[in-house]
Amino acid sequence: MKRKTAKEILAESFRELAETVPIDKITIKDIVYNCDYSPATFYRHFKDKYDLIAYDYVQRTSEIMEKVGKNGYEWKDTLTDGMRFFDENRKYMKNLLLNTSGADSFVRHFAGANIGFLTDCILNKASIKELPSDLEVYVRLYVFGTVQITCQWLLGEFDSTADHLGELFEKAVPEPLKEYLY
Repeated sequence: MKRKTAKEILAESFRELAETVPIDKITIKDIVYNCDYSPATFYRHFKDKYDLIAYDYVQRTSEIMEKVGKNGYEWKDTLTDGMRFFDENRKYMKNLLLNTSGADSFVRHFAGANIGFLTDCILNKASIKELPSDLEVYVRLYVFGTVQITCQWLLGEFDSTADHLGELFEKAVPEPLKEYLY
């Protein structure tokens, strides 16, 4: 049996609070009180709640990204599963989008994590240590575009199913990235 780490418990506590409280109103005290931890425990693991949000997003989506290229799991599957994750967590994601801003905005962390995931995928596939600058631009163009569309979708600015959006994102992969993702 795998026991949850303090980081996982703190993230779970935060998500639980975010079900009913705007994220910008949740304090460290609220998070630790909710799971019976001390502020010292929180600060041993995170610098602030935005650091926790970034950790939580990476942890929860890394399971999807780790499957790429294994057992017939393709890039299209990654995109569809990612959109399903957002759809299943829509209320929480909307709270993140509407109640974080500036350097601590979820959109910024979301894009940064996705750039990291995609970059790692390409580096591993190409067996290189650094992306050539043109590939880095394609990665950023693709990620920033899909992140913005995902945010608009989560906020209800247009209607689509998670599966259909995943299909559209797959069709939008820039040609120079395809050799690394398929």
